[in-house]
Amino acid sequence: QLAAFRIVQESLTNARRHAAGAPARVGLSFEPERLFVTVENGPGASTNGSGAGVGIIGMQERAAAVGGALHAAPSPDGFRVTAELPYRRAE
Repeated sequence: QLAAFRIVQESLTNARRHAAGAPARVGLSFEPERLFVTVENGPGASTNGSGAGVGIIGMQERAAAVGGALHAAPSPDGFRVTAELPYRRAE
């Protein structure tokens, strides 16, 4: 739960920082033992910050720490982060 929350939080922070004013969408989908997280943002009215930070690396490390994977890259309509995270249902 925490990994998914932090990935969404960092993705939205990055969208605001690098594509100010861009619309952002968060999507969640579930399989029996996996959670899929998608965060997409369109191009912003302005670009804030030009240097590469450690946000994406941190998200990749967070996903890997729980046995998942994360991919982040520009998309035709802006930027997209996708994460696949394992989970267990509470019994």
